[in-house]
Amino acid sequence: MSNIDVVITGLGATTPLGGDVASTWDGLLAGRSGIRRLEADWAEKFDLPVRIAASLAEEPTERIPRVQARRLDRCEQVALLAARQAWADAGFAEPTDEHTDVEPERLGVSIGTGIGGPLTLLSQDDLLEEHGIRKVSPLTVPMLMPNGPAAHVGIDLKARAGVHSPTSACASGAEGIANGFQMIQTGRADVVVAGGADACIAPITVAGFAQARTVSTRNDDPSRASRPFDADRDGFVLGEGAGVVILERADRARARGAKIYGRLAGYGITSDAYHITGNHPEGVGQIAAMANAITMAGLSAADVGHVNAHATSTVVGDVGEANAIRKAIGDHVVVTAPKGALGHLVGGAGAVEGIATLLSIYHGLVPATLNLENLDPKVELDVVAGEPRKVELTAAISNSFGFGGHNTALLFTAA
Repeated sequence: MSNIDVVITGLGATTPLGGDVASTWDGLLAGRSGIRRLEADWAEKFDLPVRIAASLAEEPTERIPRVQARRLDRCEQVALLAARQAWADAGFAEPTDEHTDVEPERLGVSIGTGIGGPLTLLSQDDLLEEHGIRKVSPLTVPMLMPNGPAAHVGIDLKARAGVHSPTSACASGAEGIANGFQMIQTGRADVVVAGGADACIAPITVAGFAQARTVSTRNDDPSRASRPFDADRDGFVLGEGAGVVILERADRARARGAKIYGRLAGYGITSDAYHITGNHPEGVGQIAAMANAITMAGLSAADVGHVNAHATSTVVGDVGEANAIRKAIGDHVVVTAPKGALGHLVGGAGAVEGIATLLSIYHGLVPATLNLENLDPKVELDVVAGEPRKVELTAAISNSFGFGGHNTALLFTAA
């Protein structure tokens, strides 16, 4: 792999806190919660023990033409919106058949998803059972396939250097960014649209997580339900959304006078090979992912001043990650956990939280961990609570860990 510098020149997102990056970042800094009571009829119909979720702040169908929206699963809609935002933020014009600001053969896409299009799968199966095959959409498979979000973004932006869709559960978005970095480092592309997306708030997913007892049942107080690192946490809150960044060769970005948010300096991707839902008790994979990211960046653990933790608000997971951070980096780092405000965006989590990490470096400001009122004594770290903290940062890590033992750590540095 070469030593090509890779920078971030564009950001896009749609989340439970806002329909773009600015509103999402403002929400994190202001301590707002994107978690609310489920209003869907099915929540009551199935008598689910979980009646809360982190739904999108803005409906994607309000920004996508109706005809096009009907041909896209919800996860494809959010990916497309975030990608278009990031593309425009990078200063690129909307591609046409006559012109594109990036040569198609030098433009790639890498957008991960943890689940894909379950909403389409469920709705089309209902139509088949109730009305027969004639009511099933011919677009069913393209709408439910996990590579759909990446494929639609690739078509929309005319990317021909390769379109990829890592499916690594909750690490998918971060792995999407890491794969984009690889594409540039190996010379396959000059610009990559990278990130993650998921929109899977549905009866079967909520019921499945509830049966596994991994989600919060604090139904009477939604805004305080997600409590990373707090002694009173009782599980995560399922969310939806997408985050996308524009990765670009540094020399290309500087030559065109692009705004540069920061540099993606390294990553670590490991696997626990331990349990399908639980992390390794010694945190071996998580520690290795962070250590590998630091090594790739040519830094030492002492150089890393901030960790944006995966911390989902589960009883075991948060403590395990805290211990892994201490072993891999040390207890000098300033830590935050955005899922207190955002909920868990599954495949979109790593990308949105990667954006938050980058903005913390860019603005010198680390958002507080929402609902952290009583730090678990087993979490021996400096976790920001109450108010955002001003911190001068040169390097920070964003962690993403997923079912199946997938671990990805992204290391960003100042531009």
